[in-house]
Amino acid sequence: MRFLLVEDSADLAETVKTRLSMDGHAVDWAATLAEASDHLAVAEYDLILLDVMLPDGDGREFLAAHRRAQRTTPVIVMTARSAVSDRVAMLDSGADDYITKPFDFLELSARVRAVLRRQSGQAENTQSFADLTFNPLQASIRFGGEVRELRNRELRLFEILMSAPGRIYSKSQLYDRLFSVSETVSDNAIEVYVGRLRKKLDGSRARIETVRGVGYRLTEG
Repeated sequence: MRFLLVEDSADLAETVKTRLSMDGHAVDWAATLAEASDHLAVAEYDLILLDVMLPDGDGREFLAAHRRAQRTTPVIVMTARSAVSDRVAMLDSGADDYITKPFDFLELSARVRAVLRRQSGQAENTQSFADLTFNPLQASIRFGGEVRELRNRELRLFEILMSAPGRIYSKSQLYDRLFSVSETVSDNAIEVYVGRLRKKLDGSRARIETVRGVGYRLTEG
């Protein structure tokens, strides 16, 4: 998944990026609200992590404007404010969740997973398609009594395909969702990860179909 992190502390931003990258996510960093707006103008994100106090404005006002524009990208607010009234105000402004600084990075990862599950309409940790069961928390797929583990990029790619079986994703859409703007990747990176996933799916009825000249989709065969 591709996230936008809006945080003016370079040290905290680097730590958060490193932690989320370990989970297989691509993270773009904006130190100001102006930079965040520039990112949002040219890219689509699965999640925004938003600080409140930023050099050029209040993150809460940015969030409210984001929602007034009817943008549905989920937002987790990162704040040092711990009063109940502050937390309620953030949720009323359109935040999907919040986390209080300083925070434990295991908690941040858990809140990210929970928000993404809600966004995709999944109340449970597991998803089913064809003859397999997918558990993103355990980074595994199960079918025919066998469990196969997925590595980070394989996991995130499969999450995207599983979010809408039958939908065709172009290579550019997959690049945007899997890699941040600061990453340098080869032209065939998507083909490499699709190939790895196909090996993990070998023996299952679920398969990744190439739609020539268009992209890839998850189908049942």
